[in-house]
Amino acid sequence: MAKIAILLPDLRGGGVERISLVLAQEFVRAGHEVEFVLMQARGELLAQAQTRFGVVDLATRRMRALPLGLARYLRSRRPDALLARMWPLTVIAPIVARLSGHRCKVLVSEHSILSQQYRDWGQGHRAAMHASMALGYRLAHRRVGVSCGVAADSAALSGLQLKSFEVIHNPLSLGPEPSDSAMRAADALWSNPKGARIVTVGSMKAAKNHLLLLRAFARLERPDANLMVVGDGAGRDALLSSARQLGVADRVVLAGFQPDPTPFYKTADLFVLSSDHEGFGNVIVEALACGLPVVSTDCPSGPAEILENGRFGRLVPVGDAEALARAIKAALQTPVDREALIRRAADFAPAIAARKYLDLLGFS
Repeated sequence: MAKIAILLPDLRGGGVERISLVLAQEFVRAGHEVEFVLMQARGELLAQAQTRFGVVDLATRRMRALPLGLARYLRSRRPDALLARMWPLTVIAPIVARLSGHRCKVLVSEHSILSQQYRDWGQGHRAAMHASMALGYRLAHRRVGVSCGVAADSAALSGLQLKSFEVIHNPLSLGPEPSDSAMRAADALWSNPKGARIVTVGSMKAAKNHLLLLRAFARLERPDANLMVVGDGAGRDALLSSARQLGVADRVVLAGFQPDPTPFYKTADLFVLSSDHEGFGNVIVEALACGLPVVSTDCPSGPAEILENGRFGRLVPVGDAEALARAIKAALQTPVDREALIRRAADFAPAIAARKYLDLLGFS
C-alpha cells in the first residue's frame, strides 16, 4: 500500500477538484491511502473529502508561503507520492520535494491551456511561467496533460520534448443515480415543462464565453426553448444583463452552483459548451454519460478528442454565434442514439484513469 498526497489550493466546486476526489476514491479502492493537502481547507467539496479521506490544512493564504508549509508536511507525513495539480503548484511541488529531504515520487498534471489562460498577464508573467516550468517540470518524476492539447502546450512552455508528457484524460466525475426528489427539484427549475431544454454547466468566467451561447440562443427562433446555466461566478450579473439586452431573460435560468449536475443533464434535451478554450471538457463526458446530445465549440483543447472530431457530437468554430445557433437547431431536430453516447462516456471510466496514474507511479 502506498500513501498518496494530492496537493490543491482548496476544494472549491471546480472540475479539477471534482475529478481529484474521483481519482482519490479509485486509489483507495486499489488499496492505497490518500491524503488531500490543501493550501486552505475550504470550498464546497471540503466536507465530502473529509468524510472519505485525510485532509491536511497547510493554512497558507499566499503562494509564496506554500514552500515552507509543504516542506514541513513532506518531512512529517512522508507520503510515497505527491500529486500536484494546476500551475504554479505543479512547479512548486517538485522543487520543494527535492529540497525537503524527503524522497517521494512527484507527479504533476496540468488541466489548462496555460498559454491561453494567462495570455493577457504580460511578458513578465509569461517569462516567469516559462522559467518556473522549465525547472519544476524537469524535477518531477512524471508529467501529465489531461488532453493532447494541454500536453503540447505544457511542452512548448517548458521547453521539454512532447514525449516527456503523458496524456491521461480526466475521468467521468458524476455521482450515483440521482434520487427522485433531486430529479423533481431540477425539473422544477425549468420554466417550460414541454419546450426544448438546453443546458450548459460551468463556472461563469470569461473562458467559458457564456455570452456567445446567449447570442446563439437568441438567434434560435424557438420561443419554446429555455436555456439553463448551471454554475456560478463573477460573471453572473453581466450574464443576466446580456440576457435582458438580447430579450431572452425570461427564458434563461441561472441555476447556480450544484454539487451534482446529473439531474440537470437528465432533465435537458441538449448540452452546449461555448468555451474559447478548455483543458479537457469534463462536462462533455458527463453529458454523454447521461445520453445527452452535445454541441461544442471546437476549442483547444479536449472537445474534439472527446467527441472524436464530431462522431459523438457537433463541433463549431470558436466565437461563431451563427454557427452555434445552427448546430443547436439541428441537434434539437435530429434523433440521437443515446446508448452510443453512453458507451462513449464509458471510455472515461474513473478506474481507467486511476490505473494509468498508478502505473506511472509504479504502484499498480
